[in-house]
Amino acid sequence: MILKAIKQIIEDIHTIYKNDPAAANIFEVLFCYPGLHALIAHRIAHKLRYWKIPFIPRLISQIMRFFTGIEIHPGATIGRRLFIDHGMGIVIGETTIIGNDVLIYQQVTLGGTSMTHGKRHPTIGNNIVIGAGAKVLGNIKIGDNSRIGAGSVVIDDVPENSTVVGIPGKIVHQRIMVDGQLQHNRIPDPVTCSLNRMKYELVDLRQQLEELKNANN
Repeated sequence: MILKAIKQIIEDIHTIYKNDPAAANIFEVLFCYPGLHALIAHRIAHKLRYWKIPFIPRLISQIMRFFTGIEIHPGATIGRRLFIDHGMGIVIGETTIIGNDVLIYQQVTLGGTSMTHGKRHPTIGNNIVIGAGAKVLGNIKIGDNSRIGAGSVVIDDVPENSTVVGIPGKIVHQRIMVDGQLQHNRIPDPVTCSLNRMKYELVDLRQQLEELKNANN
């Protein structure tokens, strides 16, 4: 079990080194990335909580919050190769479930919307990007290969292969991915997209009416 934990930590280190062009070397990743420190501490705290050890897991979580600005509840379940980029201001709630190959930027909240016990935080699928400042709230599911735009507030389920932007979050279908990366500067306004769709539908309806008139004459 200890060997497995060590392998997972090594994988976390290589994930950052592979995906962050600012990482000059492994030692820089190991000593200068608070997201990695918070993740390693969480993996330890989560295991202690699984063993039903009281108090210590929450204490570890709060200590890492003080040093890194990242708060991950020991109860949260986190998969492999999570990359927390920058990290400051991130909050991950108790019943959150995060899949594999997820990228989270700073100021992200994976939070709850009720004070009841049970599942009240989001489930994040595999290969997800959550942009800076995004809020994903409640017992909702974010489908695999989806992207959450910076500053978005998501309160409903998101199907696979979707891009969500805005407050509240709306799904847009334009191509705003380049080499697998979310291009935040190219994210469209969902309200404008809806108005444009309505405009095109109106033009189409007018054309059909004209065709019907010509057919009756």
